[in-house]
Amino acid sequence: MSRPAGHTDWCGRNHRCGLGEHRSPEIVVDIPGHARAVLIRVRTTAGREHAEVRLRVALAPGEVAARRQLVGLLGDLRQAVTRAAIAARPRPGRAA
Repeated sequence: MSRPAGHTDWCGRNHRCGLGEHRSPEIVVDIPGHARAVLIRVRTTAGREHAEVRLRVALAPGEVAARRQLVGLLGDLRQAVTRAAIAARPRPGRAA
């Protein structure tokens, strides 16, 4: 399959790509009134690939409850980022 202008198979092409980057269409998880997450796959001009994630979560109206939510959210994000980083490491004795 040919890839015009060096686009990847997953690239969204058109206005999504710019300045040499390739960006996928957005993958959206939406829970109306509560949360929204948007994931985009990006390949930089240097060839490095990244996942770009935007997250919006409705916070509780009370300060204590909102802070509790934020602490939990930060812990979950730390775990998700760590899990993704570990999965990307080459395993000894295995081809990448």
